[in-house]
Amino acid sequence: MSEKEAVDRSRDGPVTVRSLTADLRLLGVEPGAVLLVHTSLSALGWVCGGAVAVIQALQEAVRSYGTLVMPTHSGHLSDPSIWQNPAVPRPWWETIRKNTPPYTPATTPTRGMGAVAEAFRGFPDVLRSAHPQVSFAAWGEEALRITENHSLELSLGEGSPLARVYELDGRVLLLGVEPECNTSFHLAEYRASWKGKRQVTSGAPVVVGQFPAAHGRWKRFRDINFHSDDFERLGHDFLRDCADDIAAGRVGYGRSRLFSQRLCVDYARRWLSRNRR
Repeated sequence: MSEKEAVDRSRDGPVTVRSLTADLRLLGVEPGAVLLVHTSLSALGWVCGGAVAVIQALQEAVRSYGTLVMPTHSGHLSDPSIWQNPAVPRPWWETIRKNTPPYTPATTPTRGMGAVAEAFRGFPDVLRSAHPQVSFAAWGEEALRITENHSLELSLGEGSPLARVYELDGRVLLLGVEPECNTSFHLAEYRASWKGKRQVTSGAPVVVGQFPAAHGRWKRFRDINFHSDDFERLGHDFLRDCADDIAAGRVGYGRSRLFSQRLCVDYARRWLSRNRR
């Protein structure tokens, strides 16, 4: 959505930190909450201050004794042999592996996560997990617990920030995005049994060693063949079957939903076991 389209849809005036905070309160976001957030800035209308204002409103809504979490994935740090959009010539693969700068939490940008997540990763007191492809950033009371010791292997499973949010009985907030954007469905993939589930080998550039001898190296690790091909259908069924436990409303001008992460992970585990092939 262009900025002009955001202006045009903001019929009742611009969105502000104050109005966003009030909308979050009405939706059910409470101080002290552990909140895993997925957002589309443009879907919220024309926001005074853009991504920064959205983050400030979220911080105000949960307060310093709450916790904000956002996915800050960097999928471009993956093996070039699996790239499709676009694919790159096979003779390039080894050159890319050897020369791509390794992941560092402070400097590696997000990819495809949106303006809010990209701004959030650089905010004061925000911590970011160490996974080179599927990191998460967190701010607040439980930020360290959520981001530390993010396992390189089985990257969105039991050693991931998603599992820590589950342990803390956190909530998922979808701000202007559809349920197929819900990364917590991936945790369910690790917990579900489905016919096509298998172990795969992935790879990424990582930093090894300690300063001053630290250096980048391409490292391979095991994972499962997680994907989101059926998340649109899964999300639709989740919204239908769990409607009584999902808060829905407008934040800014964007349709938004708030629900228990445990609820969606447990539902998705059962759904995937029944429906995924």
